[in-house]
Amino acid sequence: MTVLDDIVAGVREDLEARRREVGLDEMIARARDAAPVRGFDLDADFSVIAEVKRRSPSRGDLAPIAEPGRLAGLYAAGGAKAISVLTESRRFSGSLADFDEVRAAVDVPLLRKDFMVDEYQFYEARAHGADLVLLIVAALEPAQLRDYLDLSRELGMTALVETHDTYELEIAAGLDARLIGINTRNLKDLSVDTNRFAPLAELAPTGCTLVAESGVSGLVEVETYAAAGAHAVLVGEALVKDGDPETAVARYTATGARIRTAATAR
Repeated sequence: MTVLDDIVAGVREDLEARRREVGLDEMIARARDAAPVRGFDLDADFSVIAEVKRRSPSRGDLAPIAEPGRLAGLYAAGGAKAISVLTESRRFSGSLADFDEVRAAVDVPLLRKDFMVDEYQFYEARAHGADLVLLIVAALEPAQLRDYLDLSRELGMTALVETHDTYELEIAAGLDARLIGINTRNLKDLSVDTNRFAPLAELAPTGCTLVAESGVSGLVEVETYAAAGAHAVLVGEALVKDGDPETAVARYTATGARIRTAATAR
C-alpha cells in the first residue's frame, strides 16, 4: 500500500463518520443554500495560493496555528489570490473547523485541500463555503475524475487538477482542465524535486493556468517556477513558519509577476 492509498483509506473512514451525522440529501441542501462562490482569477499576472497547514506526512508538525483565521487574514493582506486550508485530519491535522474559521475571517477564494474521493465531499465543501477543490489525478480513476470535475463545475467551484507526471498531465489536458497543478513531490517516497516542474510545464495545454506545488522554501523557488511557466505557486510550510507571512506573500507575488512579465516580453 502506498502512502496515498493509506491516506485515502483513512479519508474514506472519516467521511463515513461525518455522513452518518449529516446525510447526503441534507448536505446537498446545505450546499445549495451556501453563499455564492468567489471566483479565482485565472488571468492574474502571478498568484500565490497561501496554505493553512499544521502538519505534513513528510515533515511532521510545522506550526501550531492557534488562530487559522488570523493567519489567513495576514495572507489576504499580503495579496494572496486564494487561501488553501487542509481539512484532512490524520496526516495533516486539518479540519473543517479550521476551514470554517478561515471562511469567517477572509473574503478571498478558499481552496478545500483534501483527498476528494466521494461526491459527498464536494457538496460538503460547497456547504462550508469552498470556492475551489483539489482533484488529485493519482487518487482517482479517469471516469471518477471527469465526474468530479463536472460536479465541481455544476456547483460553481473551480477544480485544481493535480498532476505528477506526463501521463497524469495528459489526462488533465483531455478533461480541458483550466487550472492544473504540477506537484513536484513524489507520492511514493514523499521526496521533492523542483526540477521536475519545467519539463512537465512544457507539455501543459495552451491556455491553462499552471500552479507549481511543493518545494517552495523562499524566493529562489518562486523564481525557478515562474521562469519555467508557473502562473501561481501553492505554498504552505514556508509561510506558516515565516515570522512575517504577510510580507512573504507580497514578496512571492511581486517576484513571480516580475519573472513572468520578463518571460512574456521575450
